[in-house]
Amino acid sequence: MMRALLCERHGPVQDVTLRDIDDAPAPGPHEVTIGIDHASVSHATRLLIEGSYQSRPPLPFVPGTEAVGRVLARGSAVTRLAVGDRVVAVSRWGCYAQRLTLPEYTVYPLPDGVEPLAALPVPISYGTAYTALLWRAALQPGDTVLVLGAGSGVGLAAVEIAALLGATVIACASTAAKRQAALDAGAAHALAADDDLAAQVKSRTGGLGADIVFDAVGGAAFERSVRAAAANARMLSIGFASGQVPAVPLNLLLVKNIALHGFFYGRYLGWTPADERIAHAPALQRAMRTLLDWTRDGRIRPAVTAVYPAADLAAALAALETRRVIGKVALKIE
Repeated sequence: MMRALLCERHGPVQDVTLRDIDDAPAPGPHEVTIGIDHASVSHATRLLIEGSYQSRPPLPFVPGTEAVGRVLARGSAVTRLAVGDRVVAVSRWGCYAQRLTLPEYTVYPLPDGVEPLAALPVPISYGTAYTALLWRAALQPGDTVLVLGAGSGVGLAAVEIAALLGATVIACASTAAKRQAALDAGAAHALAADDDLAAQVKSRTGGLGADIVFDAVGGAAFERSVRAAAANARMLSIGFASGQVPAVPLNLLLVKNIALHGFFYGRYLGWTPADERIAHAPALQRAMRTLLDWTRDGRIRPAVTAVYPAADLAAALAALETRRVIGKVALKIE
């Protein structure tokens, strides 16, 4: 047996409780079993529990999609991971448990010198920012990148990565503390998320606007960002942390020749019904090696800023969703 947070029916997060459940199964040929130390908390966590995410785990299930720990056992065909390796892993669900058996394809070894809590935000927050900016928006040195929700985990990751790769970053965040965090992460400018956004962006870009817009917020911020975008800009719609899917002003996209890219990072992680993680594994593993090496070398600084006991999942989600924390939130799995 092992301890885990168990969701027995779709509904309020408060209904998810710590339970004794059957231990993780022995790994199959292409699987590993990891012992979990910490797991991340994200907006998708609540959606999975409430049953409103793109995919629904079979009930009952253990939530949690990202974790750090050590490899306890590996299948006969696994060669890139060894028992005892410190790893960070992404799963469709199951990370809020003491142990988890999952396919090896989205489990990544940590370089020496990288602390587990520093690695925890890398696969999802930094992976989303890296792949969206490079694979979809084709970021180039000298681009101006507008990051909405820059105080969130994925927003700060986008700020760091874009600045590291030679872009000028304009960060947009709701509080002074979050704007300062974005400046500390490499943003050249930090603005409030208000109706004056377009004028403020253009005043800092010689009237041109942003070449790339990174939007994980949605809602009213999206339309403001369209007005702040330059001609021929690339817009990345990452998610809707505001809780509102925006109405897209297609007339503005048309007259400004703006390309709008919807970007679902979960496609690379196996979060679609087709479970495409095997097909994308080589490219994603190269991206993770780059990001973890950058972490080791201090070129990016991923960090967990709040850790809650596993039993306090509801409080951790409340802190995240009411924007009381900057960056990443985690659970200590005991």
